[in-house]
Amino acid sequence: MPLRSDVSIYPEAFQTEDPMSFFVNVLCVLLMYGSAYLANTGAMLFGKWIPGKTGMRVFIIDNGRNYSDGFRIFGDGKSWNGLIGGGIFSGILFTLAHRLWGSNGAGAPEAPFVDPLLLANPNDWFWLFEGDYGSSFAAFTMGFILGVSCMLGDLSGSFIKRRRGLKREGDESSEAPLLDTIPFAIAIFLTSFILFNDQIITHPNLVEEILFLLLITPVIHRSFNIIGYKFGLKEVPY
Repeated sequence: MPLRSDVSIYPEAFQTEDPMSFFVNVLCVLLMYGSAYLANTGAMLFGKWIPGKTGMRVFIIDNGRNYSDGFRIFGDGKSWNGLIGGGIFSGILFTLAHRLWGSNGAGAPEAPFVDPLLLANPNDWFWLFEGDYGSSFAAFTMGFILGVSCMLGDLSGSFIKRRRGLKREGDESSEAPLLDTIPFAIAIFLTSFILFNDQIITHPNLVEEILFLLLITPVIHRSFNIIGYKFGLKEVPY
């Protein structure tokens, strides 16, 4: 598949002529960014499930320290294992998406399964290796960066919640739909437009769909948390 680095190659891509095409584009955006959204799932796997099964040490980010207000900075639920693991998980999923959808449309966007590396080429800054697997490493790098951005956004939300005196578990609920979701979604999209502004994931015709996805992120996030709760990956369904 020819890899390119100029969004203007596809100026008419993702045009919306009716509500159906808009929602197809939303699905496109969800699939392209879904790997980064699922960094939270990777954080649960690396920060809780794997250590629980293997006895691996968990490195808490705030190391048990309190902020000046007397509350923990982030809490025990935020670990370096989860932060890095979330990035790795996202990178793996980005690579899978690239390998699965890389030939769709013979190099042109074919909704909704669009290769997130469609417009990338070896001249891009995140294309670190040459050879047959250069594009896969590039996909992993993009996914890892966006996954870590997701986790940093999640950390910012956790920090604000702690300042409000909300605990993660226990008798006092930490349920805060907006603080649990909007910060990590904003972090993902900001990072995308800052670092990958010439890639298909930030195509100008997808801006409205990205904003729509941002608005419905709380619903998506709650759905995945309920699934994680049912599988024992989370102690609370939010």
